[in-house]
Amino acid sequence: MQKNFMIACLLGRRVRYDAQALPLSHSLVEQWIARGQVISMCPEVDAGMSIPRAPAEIVKTEGTAALAKSVMVVENTGLDVTAYFIKGAHTALDLCKKHHIKVAVLTENSPSGGSSAIYDGSFSGKKIDGVGVTAALFKDNGIAVFSQHQIGSADKALQRIGVKGQVFKGLGCKV
Repeated sequence: MQKNFMIACLLGRRVRYDAQALPLSHSLVEQWIARGQVISMCPEVDAGMSIPRAPAEIVKTEGTAALAKSVMVVENTGLDVTAYFIKGAHTALDLCKKHHIKVAVLTENSPSGGSSAIYDGSFSGKKIDGVGVTAALFKDNGIAVFSQHQIGSADKALQRIGVKGQVFKGLGCKV
């Protein structure tokens, strides 16, 4: 059975910077959980960041540049937390590799999980097109990334992967 990765705050875990969760109530997610298809963690917490912590944003660009260490992820206090975000992204990728995960559901607008939009680094609430650090690393490694607003599309991707990976009994081959 194909598993997928979900950011922990979407599953109700209070791991966000403000010690809150962003629980996602969706019948497909409930089905994934019931079937044991969900692998979850919080990249920032697993990298050693505290709960709560100051809000962070990628400065003037997006996660791909942060992975290359050409820009910083900073807290609103000015503290450079880029290393935490990179470490967390790699920890999440290792978990995905261990479980052969090809689909991830991340938190939109997050400096870690934004799949199409993130905050611009000015802490003014302005969003820009771009991806978070974990989303960028996942995409670079062939993991399809979806936001919490794209659960149906994530499920379709899981189904496509599941069909391709099934071994037909008696034939010993994969489709």
